[in-house]
Amino acid sequence: MMINLMTIATVILLFANTSFADPRAQVIKLICGKQTEQNATINVANFISTMEKITLQMQNSGHGAAETGSGRHKSYGFAQCYGDLSPTDCTLCYVEARNILPQCYPSNGGRAYLEGCFIRAENYSFYDEFSGPGDGPVCGNRTRAGPGFDESVRKGLSQVVSVASGNERYGRAEVAVGRAVNESVYVMADCWRTINATACRACLENASASLLGCLPRADGRALNTGCFVQYSDTDFMNSVSNSGSSRGRVIVNVIVAVSGVALFIGGVIIGVYVWKRRIIARKRRDDAEKLVKNLNHSSLNFKYSTLERATVCFDETNKLGQGGFGTVYKGVLADGREIAAKRLFFNNKHRVTDFYNEVNMVSSVEHKNLVRLLGCSCSGPERLLVYEFCSNKSLDAFIFDLDKGKELDWDKRLKIIVGTAEGLVYLHENTSTRIIHRDIKASNILLDSRMRAKIADFGLARSFEKDQSHISTAIAGTLGYMAPEYLAYGQLTEKADVYSFGVLVLEIVSGRRNNEGESPDDTESLLSRAWKQFKQGTVEPLVDHNLMLGLGGRKEEADVMTEMVRVVQIGLVCTQEIPSSRPSMSKALLMLEAKEEPPLPSNPPFMDKETMEFHYSSQGSNDASVATISHTVFLPR
Repeated sequence: MMINLMTIATVILLFANTSFADPRAQVIKLICGKQTEQNATINVANFISTMEKITLQMQNSGHGAAETGSGRHKSYGFAQCYGDLSPTDCTLCYVEARNILPQCYPSNGGRAYLEGCFIRAENYSFYDEFSGPGDGPVCGNRTRAGPGFDESVRKGLSQVVSVASGNERYGRAEVAVGRAVNESVYVMADCWRTINATACRACLENASASLLGCLPRADGRALNTGCFVQYSDTDFMNSVSNSGSSRGRVIVNVIVAVSGVALFIGGVIIGVYVWKRRIIARKRRDDAEKLVKNLNHSSLNFKYSTLERATVCFDETNKLGQGGFGTVYKGVLADGREIAAKRLFFNNKHRVTDFYNEVNMVSSVEHKNLVRLLGCSCSGPERLLVYEFCSNKSLDAFIFDLDKGKELDWDKRLKIIVGTAEGLVYLHENTSTRIIHRDIKASNILLDSRMRAKIADFGLARSFEKDQSHISTAIAGTLGYMAPEYLAYGQLTEKADVYSFGVLVLEIVSGRRNNEGESPDDTESLLSRAWKQFKQGTVEPLVDHNLMLGLGGRKEEADVMTEMVRVVQIGLVCTQEIPSSRPSMSKALLMLEAKEEPPLPSNPPFMDKETMEFHYSSQGSNDASVATISHTVFLPR
């Protein structure tokens, strides 16, 4: 077979110029702490905040450390990618690591080793530690036969320890096995950037010594508190030039010998891989450019300068609120129209996806109980979404405030509940594709001048075809509103929105947050309290005191209480443990409109706010005294 040398050269040049590599996001080992969280409500929030702070550092330098909170509830976090990962692959590995570490809950700390990165979180400052419990090797299953292999491993380990003990804390080596021209041992070592040079060398020496115990296995990894070392008879590392990457990493290459046949085969494989990756990347880029072009020539497009003037350069006095995806400002256009401009955060590439997701999602739907998207700006220095202005801001500003809660009597609250249900019915059933919001909560229900409910913030929303039973997706949302089966398995259906709606209903009736007790020492969730009151037939203690004010005669009070009990029952029906037992939103709406009788609910899953565990009863039981079984679930990012 004739080989076109120009083709091979082109393939190799193509590979050298591409940034695509392997993020190696597979988990090697998860080591969890022994102590249990004492106040998970605070600690989980601090952990999430710490991980967010580390995100930008990881993109810029491949490692990051951050702290959140104070005292015994303070959260310390650290993450680092191994030296051969590109910034893009580092981000991908870190995102996966962030999803893995919460599996340690209710433990108050843990560390996770992935194929390409490391992450750790504790409730104390651990940055100087280089050894600890759990340190040791993970040996492969294959045995390597043949002379010289053990000696090559020892030589490679010695070389990377010497190099990685320097300022870069990273080293790699390729050592030929005996006199073979096409057999090598590949070794890589990383020290965490938080430890000093002396501790780094000590950690690497301990790790290397433990790895020798893996021989004659073909591969092994040392997972130590302050460092990571790996050897293998196959090349597991990404290609990095000898001059170092953009992060200034030092590379050691000892012996490289490739035959002409191996070069050709490798070139073909690389060429196919790069070709596929470039097609995917080009499609994504073309889709984004097409959307931007369409937006720039449509009525949805706003010039950045227009929105800057409307909000007075995003002045703090015009700030309406801030969430996980951005800050919202009130603005007034030249024609006098009031708008809400959402200025998005872009601390990682996923925020860009969220932006286009929200534009596509909201521009395709229109309903009186959905916030209307007026347009967006995607040509300026930052991305902006422009919505209709809702003068009364969000529902949480009323129901969780002792004074403002008086402005919402029972009639208004019931209309808000019904309006939210109508909006969800539209999303789930009356669009060309089913849309699941994923983040139904009080702060995402806006109120217009007539106190009419409008569902907002579609950054996390997902759509899928009518014939799909569910979609599997990374867990995202707000703790306390997320359905247990979604938290545990990541399988998303409309019943996740139904569960969130049920929690919201109980919050509207009670004026209390689901994840807050009546006192600092109270660990009982609102859902658990509502179930107990309903079983006892005494719902009145659950009801917001503001709702009892201003009631007329006894008949009116009795009628309102009957209606409130009914609504609480519907809320409990929507939050039942088994997803199939929950009604569809259209069924829930019929119940709210008194066109259908709500069934008796079964036990909901109870979340213990201290341990962050869901406690499940016997499925389908209506007996509140049934013993519960503890089941730890994953927490959101």
